[in-house]
Order: sequence, then C-alpha cells, then structure tokens
Amino acid sequence: MNKVLEVTMVILMSVLVIDVLWQVFSRYLLSSPSSFTDELAGFLLIWVGVLGAAYVSGKKEHLAIDILLQRSPPARQKRLQYIIHTLVFLFALFVMVIGGVILMYTRFVLQVKSVALQLPLGYVYIVLPISGLIIMFYEVFHMVEINKSR
Repeated sequence: MNKVLEVTMVILMSVLVIDVLWQVFSRYLLSSPSSFTDELAGFLLIWVGVLGAAYVSGKKEHLAIDILLQRSPPARQKRLQYIIHTLVFLFALFVMVIGGVILMYTRFVLQVKSVALQLPLGYVYIVLPISGLIIMFYEVFHMVEINKSR
C-alpha cells in the first residue's frame, strides 16, 4: 500500500510541477497564460494533500500532540493509542468516506463541472473516500500492531 501511494504521489507531484512551470512559461514568456493550468494545479493540490494525509497516517508521521501519551505509564499508553486510532478511524469513516461519497455523488448527480477543464467535479472529490478508506485500513493495521505487541 505504501509503495502504491508513493508512486502515485510522485506522479501527481511531477504533473503538478510541470503544470505550474507551463503556467509560468506561458504567462511570462509567451504573454498568453494557459486557461486550464490554474484549475488543474488546484485539483492536483487537493489530490496531493489528501492522499499525502493518508500516506503519512500509514507511516505514523502525521502531526500529533503526544505529550499525554509520552507521560503515561505503558499500560495507559496502549489504551490511549487504541482510543486515538479509534477516533481517527471514526473521523475517516464519517467525514472522509461517508461525507466524501455524499459530496462526490451530489456533484455527479447535479452534473457540476469545472469552468476551464469541463471536468465533472465528482472526479476531483473522489479522492476523499479513497483516502478515507486508506486511513481506515491503516488505523486497523496500527491497532492490530498494538495488540500484537502485548
């Protein structure tokens, strides 16, 4: 799973860099800015950000305030880790998966399209439930790891 996310992130970031370079080149050197590059950069940034959050969640490198966890005795640390992973799992389920599916579905049903690319916005927001499912998978994996370490 990590390898697939890494390759996907590299591809998305590469396309994003090329897109922004083309925007700068066409605006300042050709004096004719490309109409789609700004919108594409925004969409790619959404995908990179949301998939990046899933990636760092899997590697346990996400931003966290863990002072309470560090100052707790080992038995309490495990319970706190279970609680934290459960809360992250529930957030990913309700906000990212269920909310993301609703957002994506309504954009497809209402046939909302982006201005410059004429891309259905459901394709942009499909990253939310995908990333949510990946985060849920990682949270279950982390809880199993905690259980094995007993």
